Amino acid sequence: MPIFQTDILVPIAIAISSLLAGAVYTWFVGEDVNWDWQNYHEYNVWAVLTDRYGIDALPPGFQTYFNPTVYFPVYYLRHLLPLPYGLMIIGAVHGLNLLLIYFLIRVLLREVATTSAIGASILIAAVGPMTLSEVGTSFSDILTALPVIAGCILILSADGSRPGRYALAGLLIGAAVGLKLTNAVYALGAAAAVLAAGRPLLATLCLGLGGATGALATGGAWGLMLWREMGNPIFPLFNAVFQSPEVMPMNIMDWQFMPKGYLDALAYPFYWLIGDNRSSEYPFRDARFAVAALLILAGIGRTIVSRVTIVTQRDVQFLLFFIVSYAAWLAVFAIQRYAVVLELLCAPLIVLMMVRCFASPPVSSAAGALSLRMNGAIAATALLIALWSQPGDWFRRPWSNPYNPVIPRELHQAADYLVIDKPLAYIAPRLPSQSRFFQLADIGVPVMPGGVFDRRIRAALKSPLPGGIWELHTRGKPVREHLLERYGLRIDPSRPCVEIEGAWLGTEIEACPLAARDK
Repeated sequence: MPIFQTDILVPIAIAISSLLAGAVYTWFVGEDVNWDWQNYHEYNVWAVLTDRYGIDALPPGFQTYFNPTVYFPVYYLRHLLPLPYGLMIIGAVHGLNLLLIYFLIRVLLREVATTSAIGASILIAAVGPMTLSEVGTSFSDILTALPVIAGCILILSADGSRPGRYALAGLLIGAAVGLKLTNAVYALGAAAAVLAAGRPLLATLCLGLGGATGALATGGAWGLMLWREMGNPIFPLFNAVFQSPEVMPMNIMDWQFMPKGYLDALAYPFYWLIGDNRSSEYPFRDARFAVAALLILAGIGRTIVSRVTIVTQRDVQFLLFFIVSYAAWLAVFAIQRYAVVLELLCAPLIVLMMVRCFASPPVSSAAGALSLRMNGAIAATALLIALWSQPGDWFRRPWSNPYNPVIPRELHQAADYLVIDKPLAYIAPRLPSQSRFFQLADIGVPVMPGGVFDRRIRAALKSPLPGGIWELHTRGKPVREHLLERYGLRIDPSRPCVEIEGAWLGTEIEACPLAARDK
């Protein structure tokens, strides 16, 4: 039967193993309660489903208006299925990235793709610090890695004579960009890769048309809504260009992880090698980028010394995809989470460059099969990278103690909540459904005096709900009462504050009643 043929059975086995690996790992590490889930992943979907965008005012801050489409699957899985099954399913989907790595190394090495080369690629990809940290979570970087890597495979397998594959690649990568704008760096990498195709003009045209279609399909409706409501289709980003009156005319950028200069930028892979996490909020350690950089230099050196081209046209396309994407990522973000695709692509890149640098020049037949020593070196390199890797941690809870807070009796009535801390928007769906939530503390998008959010807050405070007016902050942080002064409020000393268990173990959300400030 055809299903028992090796070329069919192996991908099926790897697909099943990838699904199981993602699910089992999710079960092992616990319930996801990452910062971004607390801030906007949960709230944004709930806000769309309950029509909160015309009621609340920026509970998650500037992230309130990020496209929520990509977070719907994990939201429904989390709420419709009992723990841990919903998150285990999303973890299984994340595991399919390993199946794509299998197909990618097969496309790159063709008949030279030995069991050792395939296994090493999958192992290196599986232990990526950011990849592991996002398995079974609400983060979209690892989920949108699926269409990006699939697009890369299609570009490399098109061979310049299959324009439909370029269009489909553009559709997938464009869809990823529409879902999460940070994926734009991979669109740049894809554009560079098709320029090295056999028919670059046709390939670029097909990729561009597919990309525009994909981006409009996943982000067009949301962007149109933002354009109509806020005057900026990617509100609040790049507002120096779009000039929405609801936010300062500036471009919101997170500069804290950016290199300090060219030499610093070149050193980043080696910082990660020794566990320097300057590109991430939390510690991790990773050797793959340093190994890949050294192998690329070795490849250049061998080419110069031997005066023989050791890479194929397909290799050049892959290297362009990776290097341009990496350079764009480093220049614009340098936020490690956004490099999940690069982390995964490092695996086949390392194996490819080891084959090209230390084995024979590129061949297209089984005659160029890898030697036992080469296979052993590839396997040993993969094992060392795996043993050295230390995954990041975005905080999880044990399944034996899932997040299910008890709401104090004082908060059982619908009320108005002034949020003076982040991330607290995740508590909004657990409070009475008629409550209203207003963020006062966001630095990126402060409430503009006289703007739509300011007017919404003042109108609500003139007709408070039955439960009164409260402020929310994380216990242990100073209460920023100056934020309340703008609305003529202060904490009411005659009534006690109450606490709600926070998503992170050992944290509490403190809710304090407010009263009118003495004039």
